[in-house]
Amino acid sequence: MESDPNEIIEIYHKRWEIELLFKQIKQNFPLKYFYGESANAIKIQIWVTLIANLLLMVMKKKLTRSWSFSGLATMMRITLMYYVDFYSLFNHPEKDWETLLDVRQKEDCQLSIF
Repeated sequence: MESDPNEIIEIYHKRWEIELLFKQIKQNFPLKYFYGESANAIKIQIWVTLIANLLLMVMKKKLTRSWSFSGLATMMRITLMYYVDFYSLFNHPEKDWETLLDVRQKEDCQLSIF
């Protein structure tokens, strides 16, 4: 009862942000099992998850197209092993399809002998 109400509000606000962070991590990076049994292996896996979450948050902020965090994490998981420019892919994912359609339409305009 002796604490300042604004201080208590700030503490709960920070606690809520931490809860949202852990909810986001649990939804997008499910830790079904740990790859090692030692305390160090578990800490490394948690740190890697936090770093991956941070990198995705930074990337999400730099993109011009609006993505949900879970959608971005899923697309990143799918395209991670390919050599692509992620910013151009995630800002305009239809670009490759449009290019293919344009090439296909140009090919259809030409008459074929056979």
